[in-house]
Amino acid sequence: MTDAGARWVRRPARVAALLAALLVAVACTTTQGPAGRPAPTPTSTTAPELPATTAEPRRPVRIAFAGDIHFEGVLADRLRDPRTALATATRALAGADLAVANLETSVGTGGRPDPTKRFTFSAGPEALTALAAAGIDVATMANNHALDFGRERLPSTFRAIGAAAGTQRPLTVIGIGRDAEAAFRPSLTDVDGTVVATISASLADQDPTADPTGSWAATDDRAGIADALDPTRLLAGVRRADRDADVAVAYLHWGVQGERCPSPDQRSLARRLVRAGADVVVGTHAHRLQGDGRLGQGYVAYGLGNFAWYSPGPTGVLTLTVRPPDERPGRARVTRARWWPAAIGADGLAARSTGEAAERFAAEREALRACAGLRR
Repeated sequence: MTDAGARWVRRPARVAALLAALLVAVACTTTQGPAGRPAPTPTSTTAPELPATTAEPRRPVRIAFAGDIHFEGVLADRLRDPRTALATATRALAGADLAVANLETSVGTGGRPDPTKRFTFSAGPEALTALAAAGIDVATMANNHALDFGRERLPSTFRAIGAAAGTQRPLTVIGIGRDAEAAFRPSLTDVDGTVVATISASLADQDPTADPTGSWAATDDRAGIADALDPTRLLAGVRRADRDADVAVAYLHWGVQGERCPSPDQRSLARRLVRAGADVVVGTHAHRLQGDGRLGQGYVAYGLGNFAWYSPGPTGVLTLTVRPPDERPGRARVTRARWWPAAIGADGLAARSTGEAAERFAAEREALRACAGLRR
């Protein structure tokens, strides 16, 4: 599938789980999983079917979220070796069952910078390789820089997305597509039997007098990004994800740049998304960290800030431990939220904060949670 589309990806099991499986599954043969990874398959003669009452509950799923990533300025040279481009944060991202981030740049070749924009971002297909190598599984391009080089670049963008999805370490790109259906289509990730659906959309810079990205929306007959100025399609997608998957995640590009507290529009939409069935709502665009915490039955992180960017500042990786529902449909629940506190340095990369810097980060999270109207 060369568009942004529903794509099954199975994260590799942890080493301990693999060793345990090898010890007990003596009579297993090996087949390929959805992402081409080995998966044990019992033979027909040595795997008696157990009663349903002996099945163990599914384990919780750990999902890592990072903010805005581009490869401008000091970061541009890092794509000469995309395998190590984001090396400082690889451990924090790859350690989760699923990692999601925002790729805030046009990707591909051709096209021209939009002359009406003050800032235009561009990266070659190797940017997708860099994200995958860092442990990111799903990248959203529903943002106000995805079409910085015009629709003329989109054919090469879709080719790059298709190639990234078919590699040994696949990356799924959502939030952009050849039409609205493709742009809003979620990724579907199977983590040891728990299906996580991730849908993305942009609500950023919709004023055409200030920024042209309001006209970048994909339609029924035009390529573009998933635009949620009218959230009807987004909310419908979340309802389907709640019905068809075990965990529903919405990743949005929204809010007001430079603001530390979410806007009334963000807070209103977050409530609607949680009521529609979103278990997790996260976002970017403000270029500042905003509050995270519980909202009703869901968990909301209004602003993840920058992550790989040419401007130094605080950042981090938010890892949520999510307990899947006992049956579908049903609500998943975030049982733990943990930050990898970090700061972007002069090299544009996130480096872990320790000591007093980590303590300040934790105190700031508490203050931002309060101004966001969220609870622990």
